[in-house]
Amino acid sequence: MNSAVTHVGGCLCGAVRFTINAEPQGARYCWCRDCQRIASGMATANVLFDAESVSYKGDMTTMQLVADSGNTVERGFCKSCGSQMYSKTVVGPVQPMRVRAGTLDDPEICAPSYIIWGSRAPTWAPFPTDMPVYEAGPGSSRIA
Repeated sequence: MNSAVTHVGGCLCGAVRFTINAEPQGARYCWCRDCQRIASGMATANVLFDAESVSYKGDMTTMQLVADSGNTVERGFCKSCGSQMYSKTVVGPVQPMRVRAGTLDDPEICAPSYIIWGSRAPTWAPFPTDMPVYEAGPGSSRIA
């Protein structure tokens, strides 16, 4: 863990705060159906970090669901305002923790560079020009 790098953030009401002691591994948009439901019809914007580098404080709740990938994913929410803070794979291949970009105090730290689950997006979905779009999760076929 690199203690020289610190990123911070929190939920809408301020009841949950977090510290990240690492640089992001990247960022992406996700158009899976779970993320569309979480983001009220849009994709989620996720900044990727090693889970060990992220530390949350505050009253949170979690839920686990089997995702479109077949992996079991845990999502963390603020108990007071309902802001979704993160998702992470708890059963399946090891993957980075996905911190919701909007919860970072500085959402500019890492812009998304690709889209996953593009095949699940509605036809009206706004895809940034020249951004790679993948059919499903990381490592799937590119569709655009």
